[in-house]
Amino acid sequence: MDATSPTPPPGPAPPSGRPPRSARFAEVLRLAVAEGLLGEERPLAGFLDADGIRESADALRDAFAAEPGVRVLHTFAAKAASLIPVLRLLADCGMGCEVAGPGELRLAVEAGFAPARIVLDSPAKTRDELRLALALGVAVNADSFGEIRRIEGLRSPGSASVLGLRVNPQVGGGSIGAMSTATATSKFGVALRDPGARDRVVQTFVERPWLTRLHAHVGSQGCSLDLIAAGIAETYRLAEEINGVLGTRRVTGIDIGGGLPVNFDDDETRPAFAEYVAALRSAAPGLFDGRYDLVTEFGRSLLAKNGFIGARVEYTKDAGGRRIALTHAGAQIATRTVFMPDAWPLRIGAFDGEGRPHGGPPMVQDIAGPCCFAGDVVAHARELPELREGDFVVLYDTGAYYFSTPWAYNSLPRPAVYGFAGETGSLRFAPVREAQSLDSVAAESGLRHAGALTGLHGRP
Repeated sequence: MDATSPTPPPGPAPPSGRPPRSARFAEVLRLAVAEGLLGEERPLAGFLDADGIRESADALRDAFAAEPGVRVLHTFAAKAASLIPVLRLLADCGMGCEVAGPGELRLAVEAGFAPARIVLDSPAKTRDELRLALALGVAVNADSFGEIRRIEGLRSPGSASVLGLRVNPQVGGGSIGAMSTATATSKFGVALRDPGARDRVVQTFVERPWLTRLHAHVGSQGCSLDLIAAGIAETYRLAEEINGVLGTRRVTGIDIGGGLPVNFDDDETRPAFAEYVAALRSAAPGLFDGRYDLVTEFGRSLLAKNGFIGARVEYTKDAGGRRIALTHAGAQIATRTVFMPDAWPLRIGAFDGEGRPHGGPPMVQDIAGPCCFAGDVVAHARELPELREGDFVVLYDTGAYYFSTPWAYNSLPRPAVYGFAGETGSLRFAPVREAQSLDSVAAESGLRHAGALTGLHGRP
């Protein structure tokens, strides 16, 4: 199905035997409206399928478990859903956590991840961040030679942190440039194909026995499995070269990143984690012979299809022969889709005021958001049953990167997020994050210091 379909048709049932995602989410929406989680006073909310998240984590683990003798730490990329209850659920699933800054590190610790199961990545770590990570025993992937020197000056011989270096295999970009991290001029890692860089990486490991891991991440949405596998294969060959020069296994682990793209066209999960493992096995079979510990850092592929956004239609209007449904789901929670609609198209479902799937003949409509700029449209010219004031729309495949990390444009409050679990007839909700209050919006906007600038001129 394409992105213009009115309501997604049922796909294959998930392994649990539950109804297909769209049918399950339709029942969740109806119940959310009935219980008052969505309505006139609560016109926007995010929803996450806790059962589906567990199944996704199981699928990832099972795909790698098919390779006997390989030790893998599967970490979740916290940026994909920086919500402590979600992180705790994934910790309970046996996963670790990949973090990219002090805020995410704090969330991972609060969620209960053991430091040994946390990996710190980012291109601009401060000395304070590094000191904390080394003190906790968190694994750190340095992003540059400069950071290697900084770590060298900060680490103590007794630190339990596994230390590595991120490299850029420079294998090229995918269809979304902003999501491609292995291009010739990417800001991430040490560019291996630059003159002298590869030799310098080898020498860096020769001189520093405490460096034991290589890290690479080729990109995510828009990157093919072949491109991702090519980047990881190049990193594997570099590990072999370093160990060959040293005559010993200095590099004992390879962090292969994440980046499995997500299918936004229909309910089906594709590509599957098993397909990813098969692509890696084909490109670098030695990766699975047990000599290297592996680390993965998946995010979107674990969460995206296990969540959706529900939004109330506040008004409808016509302009230039086009029907426009004005909802509360816009750029503040669907930022990528609004600014890059061709790269990040979302499927839209239409529901009536009681949360039931909408009937009626389709008509061309724009689904617009509440932000005060003309481009705040999450879906252009979609054929959907006619929407009216008080109806609801669903934005599918938004369990990662959407409602969990909102943009505070127009000082719009963050929406509530709910998790759900159970079968039809026994579904139950749990709060993940409360809706932001206007008191909180004002506090974050400097209310405590309201008179600070006038006070500079001697006025109260």
